[in-house]
Amino acid sequence: MKKTILFILINLILFSISNAENIRIHFLYSNDVHGGIDEVPATFMNPEYPPLLGGGASAAAYIKQVRKNARQNNEAVLLIDQGDIYTGHPIGTISKGRAIIKFMNMMNYDLMTLGNHEFDIPLDELKETLSLAEFPILSANIIVKDTGELMPPCKPYIIKEVNGVKIAIIGLTTTDTEKMTNPDNVKGLKFLPPADVLPKYIKEVKDKGADLVVVSGHLGIPYDAMASYKRDIVQGHVFDEYRAWGDNAQQLAYKVPGIDIMFAGHIHVGYKKPWEDPNTHTLIFQNYAYGSNIGHVIIEVNKETKTIAGYELPAYIDGSLITLLADEQIPDSVVRAKIKAMQDEAEKGMDEIIGISTMYLTRSGSGAQSPLGNLVLDAMKEEVGADFAFLNLGGIRADIDKGPVTYREIFDVLPFTSQIVTLNISGALLKKIIEVRVSYTHHGLRISGGEVVYNTTLPNFERVTSLKIGGEYWNPNKIYKVATTDFLLQGNASLTLLTRVPEEQIEYNYIVLRDALANYFRKHSPVSASIDNRWKKDDNSKLTPEMEKALEQMDVEKYNNF
Repeated sequence: MKKTILFILINLILFSISNAENIRIHFLYSNDVHGGIDEVPATFMNPEYPPLLGGGASAAAYIKQVRKNARQNNEAVLLIDQGDIYTGHPIGTISKGRAIIKFMNMMNYDLMTLGNHEFDIPLDELKETLSLAEFPILSANIIVKDTGELMPPCKPYIIKEVNGVKIAIIGLTTTDTEKMTNPDNVKGLKFLPPADVLPKYIKEVKDKGADLVVVSGHLGIPYDAMASYKRDIVQGHVFDEYRAWGDNAQQLAYKVPGIDIMFAGHIHVGYKKPWEDPNTHTLIFQNYAYGSNIGHVIIEVNKETKTIAGYELPAYIDGSLITLLADEQIPDSVVRAKIKAMQDEAEKGMDEIIGISTMYLTRSGSGAQSPLGNLVLDAMKEEVGADFAFLNLGGIRADIDKGPVTYREIFDVLPFTSQIVTLNISGALLKKIIEVRVSYTHHGLRISGGEVVYNTTLPNFERVTSLKIGGEYWNPNKIYKVATTDFLLQGNASLTLLTRVPEEQIEYNYIVLRDALANYFRKHSPVSASIDNRWKKDDNSKLTPEMEKALEQMDVEKYNNF
């Protein structure tokens, strides 16, 4: 017994000595804040009685306390962000990110990496916003096509020496940006594959004496990290040439050795503990989105070897994720007042009641339908007097409560600035659009003005078994007025065929989608919505006689070649 106690004491002493030889570096990290620096109810925790999130003011209180404690212990603190800083909450979207940059300046961020949603505004406006930053803007893989140089004002990396440790932080932005934003906003830019770019910069920073290599990447850890690892990496799909999307953080860590730590973003799921690549042993950390939490990890570096000796997660239950509940992280009063002033300026008129909902309008539903999704599409179709309207399944970001509805709630539902466009196209092309979105593993469209039945056991591009437009059977040769958004018109969501629609068949309405929804509430309140027969997957369905007859009238060669 005495020997056991002695053994434990000796090990405790050795552990203490070992710890004394380690340099402790605090990383505070944010990602996908999407303008979430204001105080909002945490409805994701409790829809009926949500606790209050303190936003940027609670983040400020936590950051200041960590820095104070670190100074007392002679420890270093780095504060970094992995992109998508502003689009989402009104204070961010309406200020075009300037309010968020000002907040980040208040917090003395060490850097931020560009995300795809930074490009929701034109490039000249984005550069104006970024010019306000008092910290470096990183992205090593966005270049100007004409010159091959990095997009200004981006730097590929920074090297910071803290407590004798040289830390290189390399910034990377998802190549999916080109598929997920208006091409006009990234015109003249090229997003290089991170796995092609990163080895060069790892060597460069190592040659400059970097002890640790950190990646700040707007590339995410998937929602199910282990399942994705088995599918993409163990089975080798990470190297498939036909992959539509670029590498995520997990795939990059597997492909490129030499990354000690990666802080990720773009995919809105937080991880309490880091994902560690089984081969390269890269540690990857990621937060939830919308400013609901801030990440915190303490990296221990061996004083002699300058290598990672371990890490510590500060939260007993939630590991690296610090939820910014206002009653736990008491908001900093000075920062809170400054955020409130910026919020008041950005949000004038947003609490005006514009209508009434007779029910809880949820974006969740069955397949491609939901009550709120159907309502949005009906509003879109009505706003421009279209025969048919369609949208991809993403983009609706909040529900609407029963009762009075304000413009703020409409904004929360549709925070992005997509504008409605109308296409005067043949029924044949309209069918092909639908077929694209039910081919392979695609999950369909949100629609209004039609009734679609499809069978996924049939061959790709031959799956629609019944189609009505405006209550009448589909006519492949009729010209229909079809509403969608400029986002989809640019070929996003696999609808590249839309980029080939002749300009003379396109009408630009210059109406933001959320304003169409607001107008619908103003005109039709009290408003309700439901799941109906507009969209149905039926793997037992067969071509209806009307569909067979219509297909006989279609120019098949023209249809296939569009």
